[in-house]
Amino acid sequence: MRRTLTVAAAAAALLVSAGPLPVAEAGGAATAAAGRWGAHEAESFWTPERMASARPLPPGPPEAPVARQAPVVPPPPATPGTPVAPVPPVPVPPPPAAAPSSSPTPTVTTSEPAPTPTPTPTPVTLPAPDPAPAPAPAPGPARPTLPRIPAAGPGVGQDFGGLPVVGRMFLVKGGGSYFCTASVVASPGRNLVISAAHCLLGADTQQVAFVPQYTRAKPRPFGMFPVVRTAAGRSKIWIDQRYRTQGVNRAAALDVAFAQVGPGPKGRRVQDAVGGNRLVTGAGYAHARATLIGHPSTAARPRLCVNRTTKYTSGDARIPGSFLRIACTGYPGGTSGGPFLLRLDGRTGTGDVVGVIGGWKTGGDKPDVSYSSYFGADVRKLYEKAVAGAKAP
Repeated sequence: MRRTLTVAAAAAALLVSAGPLPVAEAGGAATAAAGRWGAHEAESFWTPERMASARPLPPGPPEAPVARQAPVVPPPPATPGTPVAPVPPVPVPPPPAAAPSSSPTPTVTTSEPAPTPTPTPTPVTLPAPDPAPAPAPAPGPARPTLPRIPAAGPGVGQDFGGLPVVGRMFLVKGGGSYFCTASVVASPGRNLVISAAHCLLGADTQQVAFVPQYTRAKPRPFGMFPVVRTAAGRSKIWIDQRYRTQGVNRAAALDVAFAQVGPGPKGRRVQDAVGGNRLVTGAGYAHARATLIGHPSTAARPRLCVNRTTKYTSGDARIPGSFLRIACTGYPGGTSGGPFLLRLDGRTGTGDVVGVIGGWKTGGDKPDVSYSSYFGADVRKLYEKAVAGAKAP
């Protein structure tokens, strides 16, 4: 949904998006949408072949003119609680001016009144550390086996075997099969994932499921975790109401979504199966060492990169706000929703999530520079809404 599409290419994508992409068999999607959507139904629908042929989401219809939209107030910057030691700077090229991004049709979201901005003096980590996982119905490894994390210079992206806590979020939209990147975020219910809001907008978004550590060679190493549906058949996804009403440009500072996923095929909750990153808000924009993970559309495995982050304040009145920015090579479409992680622990494969690829131009217009909405008070409140709405039975 992000990156290098020209206006002509974007229009072409809209015309042909349902053509070469796999379309649900007659009655398949409708039947699944109307009936049960559990792990076994998700795995029956999302076959390895369908997952392999899924594509990043194409651009949606154009947004309404800026003059007809109310401005969004970007979250205020916060002062980090702990100073970060400097590292040699890595140049980050300024983004070129471009036409406004496209806006998908809104999906099921939670509504949130616009709060009065208040400064966040110190970082807030949510939830409190959990000393031990809750008992699981089915046996499984206490800690997933981690692949080797590649070592490379700052800003150099490399494909690797992935982390269990990060994976692909698959969905059907307009008859086509698509994906973004998502990751598990620690929560009391042990059942939440985080991604970009622009990935999950749309009333026609169906068959949504999260697959941890997806690779083409091992498409379901931990099984599939379906996004839970309400009794009315709506996916339990939390997106700030202002993002839905104002669109991906005017509300770019709010490009974050949480989703509740159900148990996997063995009955385990996702956080029990693969762990979870800690959500940190109010940590500031500049970090000496952040790890970026995403699933590129052109690769059979995910990509990892380490570099410093900087603050980018948009000079485009159509896309107001300040964002995290990181220079990392090779993050094209499909990487939207991928986490910005601090203090990644090579033993547990988890860290502190302070951003997801999205925000300015839904993550950027070049594959070598990525952005995130700032994780401040608005994201913390959205997370709290998701926790309250996703309590485990």
